[in-house]
Amino acid sequence: MDFATLTTVMRRLALQAGDRIMEIYDSPDFEVRTKSDDSPVTAADEAADAIISDGLRAAFPDVALVTEEQAASHGVTATTFLIVDPLDGTKEFVQRRGDFTVNIAYVVDGVPVRGVVYAPAKGRLFYTAADGQSVEETGDFAKDAPGATTPLSVNATPDNAALMVVATKSHRDQATDDYIARYGVRDMTSAGSSLKFCLVAVGEADLYPRLGRTMEWDTAAGHAVLTGAGGHVVDFDTLAPLAYGKDGFANPFFIAYAPGVALKSA
Repeated sequence: MDFATLTTVMRRLALQAGDRIMEIYDSPDFEVRTKSDDSPVTAADEAADAIISDGLRAAFPDVALVTEEQAASHGVTATTFLIVDPLDGTKEFVQRRGDFTVNIAYVVDGVPVRGVVYAPAKGRLFYTAADGQSVEETGDFAKDAPGATTPLSVNATPDNAALMVVATKSHRDQATDDYIARYGVRDMTSAGSSLKFCLVAVGEADLYPRLGRTMEWDTAAGHAVLTGAGGHVVDFDTLAPLAYGKDGFANPFFIAYAPGVALKSA
């Protein structure tokens, strides 16, 4: 894989999908349907998926593609593949809260090595550059010319007596609160979608535990961005690195964190 080309394509497709999502988001009304797993889906999910999947298949026809909105792709068996959540945080989108993202990632031998996370309503764009370093881009997000970028780095010296914790906005539960209570916590914030990984990547949070159902397309892009900023994502029970290409693409509970955090065992 030519990582320079990959970064260029993923960035452009995420921005194009984000434009279409915002057209629908800013419209007076849009239909919300329910999928077989009881999760919501909108025209924005489907339009963004078409833009991204068509673009990836054209650019990388020999690479397996898994995308949330195409059930047929969920039967793919591969350890190296592209994986897409065209609109992560559909509940945030429906409630017009802005905490939704476009997610595209490239997984190699079960490890997310490159990814882009774009939050179009917030105007924030995070991705791994060709060399694997994660950056946040600022500017007008021109499709054909990246703007200024800032390298991302996790908090190198988190205070384990006063950690900053980020937790999910839509799926918070008692088990998560009980686990967080085992740490010394300075403050907590909440965020929707894969933005939680990005908050750890930029050093605005030290710890993100997720004790709830997620799929690989929910996490791969954010995982790649966090890795490229020096962070880690591990299985909640085993503390082994979270692997991808699992049967059905379902994740176990996990913990995303800056390396200086002294993790509590399950």
